Amino acid sequence: MTKNVLVVESPAKAKTINKYLGKDFTVLASYGHVRQLRKKTDAVDPNNHFAMDYEVSPDAKRHINAIISALRDADTLYLATDPDREGEAISWHLYEVLKQQGKLKDKATSRVVFNEITESAIKQAIKNARSISMDLVNAQQARSALDFLVGFNLSPLLWRKVQSGLSAGRVQSPALRLICQREAEIDAFVSQEFWQIKAGLQKSQHTFEAKLTTFQDVKLKQFDINSAEQASQTVAQIKAAADGKLTVADIEKKERKRNPSPPFITSTLQQEAANKLGFGATRTMRLAQKLYEEGKITYMRTDSVSLSNDAISQFRQHIQTTFGDDYLPDKPRRFKTKSKNAQEAHEAIRPTSASQSPQRLRSLLDNDLWRLYDLIWKRAIASQMTPAILDTVGVTFACGTTATFKASGSTIKHPGFLAVYQIGITKTENTPNNADADNTDNAETTGDSGTILPPLSVGETLQLTDIIPSQHFTEPPPRYSEATLVKALEEYDIGRPSTYASIIQTLLNREYVISDKRRLSPTATGKIVNLFLTKHFSRYVDYDFTAKLEDELDVVADGKKDWLTLLDEFWQTFSKNVEEKMAVPREEVMQARELGIDKKTGKPVSVRFGRYGPFVQLGTKEDEEKPQFASLIGDLAFDEITLEQALKLFELPLNLGDYEGHAVEVNEGRYGPYVKYDGQYISLGKSKNPFTVSYDEAVELIIAKQKADAPIAEYESKPVQKAVGRFGPYLKWNNLFINIPKKYDYDNLSHEDIVTLIEDKKRKEKEKLIHHWPEAGIRVEKARWGRFNIIKGKTKVELGKDFDVEKLTLEAATKLIEQKKPTKKTAKKATAKKPAAKKPAAKKPAAKKATTKKATTTKTTKTTTKSTSSK
Repeated sequence: MTKNVLVVESPAKAKTINKYLGKDFTVLASYGHVRQLRKKTDAVDPNNHFAMDYEVSPDAKRHINAIISALRDADTLYLATDPDREGEAISWHLYEVLKQQGKLKDKATSRVVFNEITESAIKQAIKNARSISMDLVNAQQARSALDFLVGFNLSPLLWRKVQSGLSAGRVQSPALRLICQREAEIDAFVSQEFWQIKAGLQKSQHTFEAKLTTFQDVKLKQFDINSAEQASQTVAQIKAAADGKLTVADIEKKERKRNPSPPFITSTLQQEAANKLGFGATRTMRLAQKLYEEGKITYMRTDSVSLSNDAISQFRQHIQTTFGDDYLPDKPRRFKTKSKNAQEAHEAIRPTSASQSPQRLRSLLDNDLWRLYDLIWKRAIASQMTPAILDTVGVTFACGTTATFKASGSTIKHPGFLAVYQIGITKTENTPNNADADNTDNAETTGDSGTILPPLSVGETLQLTDIIPSQHFTEPPPRYSEATLVKALEEYDIGRPSTYASIIQTLLNREYVISDKRRLSPTATGKIVNLFLTKHFSRYVDYDFTAKLEDELDVVADGKKDWLTLLDEFWQTFSKNVEEKMAVPREEVMQARELGIDKKTGKPVSVRFGRYGPFVQLGTKEDEEKPQFASLIGDLAFDEITLEQALKLFELPLNLGDYEGHAVEVNEGRYGPYVKYDGQYISLGKSKNPFTVSYDEAVELIIAKQKADAPIAEYESKPVQKAVGRFGPYLKWNNLFINIPKKYDYDNLSHEDIVTLIEDKKRKEKEKLIHHWPEAGIRVEKARWGRFNIIKGKTKVELGKDFDVEKLTLEAATKLIEQKKPTKKTAKKATAKKPAAKKPAAKKPAAKKATTKKATTTKTTKTTTKSTSSK
C-alpha cells in the first residue's frame, strides 16, 4: 500500500527521484502549472479585491487525475515543486484544486523543497517538510496580476491607437526600450578618425612592438593624431630623431594576482554560455533544467553566489587530491551576493558532486549538455582555488626628447585557478559579486599583455625596424547580444533570474526584435511600440519604476507587505493613465511622420499607422479629392522611409503584360506582395519586393500555381486537389480539408490512398455530427475534452461537457448563435484603398479603489473560495 505521494513538476525529475525513495512513495509529475488565469478581460477584477479567476488547464486534467488516483491509497501528499516563487505557486494551485474536489479530507499535505536532486537532499527535505508559504504564493500571484493588468489594458489600447495585433508586457517593454535606446545611439553615432603609431623593435632574434605615448613632451590622447597628413609628419619627425634606434628609459615590474570568479548564478551562466558556447538564454536554461532534473547540478534559477559547507568541502578535497596543496587556499572562499534581494537559502549553480568530473560524464551526456556541464563544473571548482599569479613588465622606450613608446607583457608565474577555468576570454569573467578581500586587482591586463618581452635593462638601445602608423575610426556602441542584454536587465533590476530567458524569447516571438549574428536589433514594429509606450506610458517603461516594483514583489515574498495593497497602489495610477489615453484621438497619440510635398500634385506626403501596419498617405482629408493610400513593402520602415521611396509605392499595381489572354499584375496587399492573374492571387513571399518581379518570374509562378491547383483525382464526380498548408500537406475535396499523415507518400498518392483518406474524413465528420439543420445553416458537433460546438458560418458557440446536447432544439441553437454574434455597428463610409477601421478595444475594468485584505481570493469556474495554506 502506497503511504505517500510526492509531486514534482517534470516527469524527468520524477523518474530521477523515484530511484531514491522506496516503495512507500509514488512520485508523479504535475507537468508544470495546473491552473492559469482565464483569457478574458476580467480574470483579475480590481473592483473585487483583485479576485483572480483561475481555470484548470485542459492538458493538466489527466495529470491531476493521476495524482487523485494515487492519493486514494495514500496518507500524505508531499508537494515538491521547484524551490522558488513559481514552484510555490504551482504547489498551492495543485493543493487548491485537490481541496476543492474534496480529495484531501483525510490526507496530510506538506511542502518540501530541495536545491539539488540527490538522495540525501531529498530525504532531508522530506524530514524538514513545511506548510505552503502564502507570502511566496501571493508574491507570485501579484506578479501574475500585474502582468495581466498591464497586458489586458495596454494591448487593446495599442490595437486602437497604433496597430492591430500588438501587445505590451510589464517587463518586456522596459527590455525593448533598452534595445531601442541602443539602436538610437547607433543611429546618432558620428565616427571619428584617429591614428595610432607603433615602433617595431628588435633584440637579437626577438621582435615586438611598442606604442607611441608621448610626443614633444605632450601625453597623447586618442584624437591628438587625427589625419593621415598629421600621422605622416609625426612619423617623419620620430624617424629623424631616432636614427634607427630607441633607448630603454624605464622598466616597471610587478606581481599581480587574479582571483577566480564566483560560481554561476542564472544571469552569469546565461552570459558565459552565450559568449563561450554560443547558446541563447532559452537554450541555456533548457539544458540547465535537464541537468538539474538528472541530478547533475543544483537548481539553476538562483541569484545567490553562496555555496554550502558540504559543497565547499567536496571541492577543496578534489582540488587537493587532483592539483595539490599549491592550488588550495588556506581557508575556503566565501562569495557575497551583490543583489540586495537575493534568496540566500539557495546556492549558486554547481555540480551536485565534485567527483562527477566532465571527463567521467563525457560518454553519458549529449554534446550540448556536456559542454554546459563542463562550464558549470569548472567554474565551481575554480571558485575554491588559489589566485593566478602573473609577472607583468612595462617598458618605456625613449626617442631622445622627441617621443616615448611603451610596451607591456606578462607571464604566468603560477596558474592557480587558471589550471581549471581559463578566464580572460570574455569580459563576464570579472563579474561583480566577487568580494574576496585578499586582492582587488581583478582587472584585465591592459596594453599588449600577451607580448613576451626579451630581457631588457635601463639604458640599453634596441634596433628600430620601422615606425608604423595605422588608421582607426571610433565605432558605435555594439547592439546587445543575449548575454549583454541579460547583464543589463540584471543591472537595472528588470525581472528576476527566472524571467530573463522568457523576456528575450517574448520579444523575439512578437517580432519586436530580431537576432542577426547573435545581435539583437528592434524591428520597425518594435520601435513604434517603444515610441508609443515611452511617450504615453513613460512611468511604466522607466527602469527605476520597474526595478522598484520588483523590489516590492520581493518585500511581499518576505511577508512585509500585503500583496493586495501593492496591486491597489499600482492600479490607481495605471488605470487612470490608460483611461486618459483611450480618450485621446488616435492622430494625437500616434502622430504621422511628414515626408514632404509631391511635386506633381503639390499634396503633402506622410507615413502613418493603420490597423494592418504603416502606410503612406498622399493628400489630406481636407482636400477636395480623397487621399490616396499605399502600404509599405519589403524592408521599408515607418521611421526610415524617404519621400522618393514613398511616392514610388503609388506606381503599384504594375502591369507586366498579358499571359494567355489575361493581364499579369504585381501588387502589395495586406498579407504581402502578390501576382494577380485571372482572378487568382499568388503570394510572392513577404520579403519579396514587387518592383523587382519580372514578367518571366510572374509567369513561372502562375504556371506553378496552375499545376498545384490541378485536380489529382475525382471522387464521387468531384475534383480532388492536394496542397501543403500551414499545418502540413492536405487534400481538398467538396469543401473538406483532409490532413495527409506522414505514413503516406505525399508526392505519390495512389487512388486507393485518396479514397481511404476521404472516406476516413467523411466517417469522422459523421461521427462528430450530432445535429444538422441545413435550412438554417446550423450544425452541432463534438469538440475536444468532451465539449460541443454549435456552428453557423464563422460563428461558433462552445458548450460544456455537462450540457444535454441531445435535447438541443433548432430554436435554442439559433438563440445561442444570436447571443454570440457581436452587436453590429454602423460602418463608416469606405474610401478606396484606405486601411480598415480598428476593432473596438476590449472593455477595461473601471478604476476603483480596492479595499485590501489579507485573505487571498480566487475565483473558480463555479465558486469563489478563500485561499489558505496547507496545514
